[in-house]
Amino acid sequence: MLGRIIALIVKEIYAILRDKKSRIVLIVPPLVQLFVFAFAATLDVKNVSLGVLNLDNGKESVELIQRLQGSPIFTHIYYLQSALQIPAFIDNQQAVAVLSIDATFSRNLYTGHQADIQIIADGRKSNTAQIVTGYIEEIVRQYYADFAEQHAVPLQSTELIARNWYNPNLIYMWFTVPNLCGVLTFLLALILTSLSIARERELGTFDQLLVSPIEPVEILIGKMVPSILISMAEGSIVVFAAVFIFQIPLNGSLLALYFSMFVFVCSVVGVGLFVSAFCSTQQQAILGSGLIMTPEIALSGFATPVENMPAWLQTLTLANPLRHFLVVLKGIFLKSMPFEIVWSNTWPMALIAVFTLSVATWLFRHRLT
Repeated sequence: MLGRIIALIVKEIYAILRDKKSRIVLIVPPLVQLFVFAFAATLDVKNVSLGVLNLDNGKESVELIQRLQGSPIFTHIYYLQSALQIPAFIDNQQAVAVLSIDATFSRNLYTGHQADIQIIADGRKSNTAQIVTGYIEEIVRQYYADFAEQHAVPLQSTELIARNWYNPNLIYMWFTVPNLCGVLTFLLALILTSLSIARERELGTFDQLLVSPIEPVEILIGKMVPSILISMAEGSIVVFAAVFIFQIPLNGSLLALYFSMFVFVCSVVGVGLFVSAFCSTQQQAILGSGLIMTPEIALSGFATPVENMPAWLQTLTLANPLRHFLVVLKGIFLKSMPFEIVWSNTWPMALIAVFTLSVATWLFRHRLT
């Protein structure tokens, strides 16, 4: 059995790579897309969650927080009790930024001393963090101007101190390129697997496989393994480009990254086999893949933040393996995400992989009978 599967795997890889055009398609378009989207992709910011650590609790600081809460930009305000809560709060992406108000804030306003406020932003979302910081700065400046006018005091020279974790300089490419590593790997794995069985049917060689002494499960494994290997290789090329061409820091474990990538690719391959089992031609397979690509990418958090979506749609995104993998990619690249958090985002992909591969196997058997 193992010998038959290995022979089928070798045959499948050879069929994919022997064509010069296929080799070019596997390498050139993903790299072109990587360079294009790395510079061209942009994001809008709305429905932002904000954490507040108010050590002052005076009337003035409460009023400032109320102004933030009344802004249409900030829809959720979370109140923290101590600075020790900030790291976990940011790590878990409960909000894009935390506003820290010092205990002497109100007193400094009345005594003419500098009343500083600190913003701690999540630099993994560089574009969002930069825009949110600008919103907060504008609201704070307007509050200081109104305070000076109401109390007939000189406008204080106040500095708003912003710190961006994981991406200190808010380099937008640090956010885009790790996301593209996941999106391009997803696209290749889905298309490659979707075309595998459809190509055999279109060329008329699928019937030859059926009359050969190869079991249907062996055929399925022989189609699945080459797609996983080629997708992992393509993912490695994109990761290599991200680190050595775009100079994105890879702070976390490369082993954890590849472990999560393998589980992710398996889940996508299951979807591709599912599509391929329904299709008789490669054109049908491409169209079927296109129907899946668009919603999967749209619901992954790449183009628009997941937190901007309605609650019911956010729940639906949990069934999207790309959403979980993007969290792992950004975490490993930018913040050295520990393995327990990597695993918390990988086991949902493992469940998705088991489900999609099981359904694809059943459908494959059912279509043969």
